[in-house]
This record gives sequence, structure tokens and C-alpha cells, in this order.
Amino acid sequence: MQTHTAGPAAVLAELESLEDVLSTFACLKESPPPGSLDLIPAARTVLIRFDTERTSADAVIAHLRALPARDATTEAEGTIITIDVTYNGPDLDDVAEHTGLSTEDVIEAHTGKPWTVAFGGFAPGFAYLVGGDERLHVPRRRDPRKKVEAGSVGLAGEFSGVYPRSSPGGWQLIGTTDATLWEPENDPPALLRPGIRVQFRVAS
Repeated sequence: MQTHTAGPAAVLAELESLEDVLSTFACLKESPPPGSLDLIPAARTVLIRFDTERTSADAVIAHLRALPARDATTEAEGTIITIDVTYNGPDLDDVAEHTGLSTEDVIEAHTGKPWTVAFGGFAPGFAYLVGGDERLHVPRRRDPRKKVEAGSVGLAGEFSGVYPRSSPGGWQLIGTTDATLWEPENDPPALLRPGIRVQFRVAS
């Protein structure tokens, strides 16, 4: 782990892998540095914002260095949210062909076990989900779409995700959902936040 100050009130922990990020984030959630205000994971980093009147960058870095080693694969516990999906995406057949699975097998793999929110980004409410069936690791579309409808459920690399609003996008779209991913009036506004597990289910 490498650590960097990020302005006067934040420390950035740079890690080797997404698994290290998940493990470090889980440890920090369980034992946050005194005086910390926010923990923000990304693909290879965790940003810790802190109150400068209660702690310092040196103290936060010392806390990070003292975190115990932890296996991220054991962290899949806690809040689970079920999202009903209609598997009618325009790329469903392409995903089946790419993976060598039938479309029924793709659906079964996508709903077979919970995914975990690793981090957010791209758009408000968009969450990068990991931990699904490895057979569903597929590349992004060669030609991104200029418009992807809100509620579209997609795959890209090791991730699955749900578009919270209409936007351009290059993920392989396998279905749609009516779930609301971002509601500014809610506290917090994002339905899916780092550490939460997501169980996709075939809509009835």
C-alpha cells in the first residue's frame, strides 16, 4: 500500500488490486480512523476524508498501516438488496455466444449468487458490482451506444451494473429493471453503496 495526502483534509491509499481495495474498505468500515468523515473506494484506491480539527494526515496514515490483513472473499455479508430483472437486453445473445453459454445459462449465472458493490462512479447512483460468476466476464462493446436507457442491466469485464439514468454506454446489455438507483431526496440518495450485496432475480 502506498499512501498520499490529497489536499489538507484527505489521504489516498493506493492498493495493488480491487481485492485489496475491498479488504481495506471493509476494515476501515469496521474500524474507521478517529476523526474520519468519509470513505470512498475506487478501483485501486480508497480515499479517506477527515476532520482536521480532530486528526491529521499522519494519524490517518498510521491507522491505515496498522490495519490487519483480511481476506476480501470473507466480506460478503451484511445488507443485501434484491433487484428484479427482465432479461431482454439487446446483447444477451452476444454474451451467450461470447461465453459459450446458452441465454438461459447466462441468466442463471447472473442470478446464481449475490454480487457486491465495489465502488461507485461514472454517473450518480451507478455502482460497479463484483463477485459474480466468472463465466460472465465479457469485454465492453466494440461500438458504444450513444444512448442507453435508464434501468438497463449490463456486463463489462468483471463487473455488472445498472444504468441509473439514460446515458451513453459501452456495456453489454442483458436486461432491464424498474429499480430506482438514484433518488436525490433520499438519505443516502444512492440505493447501491460500497459493501452492499445485490441479488439479481428474474422478474415475474
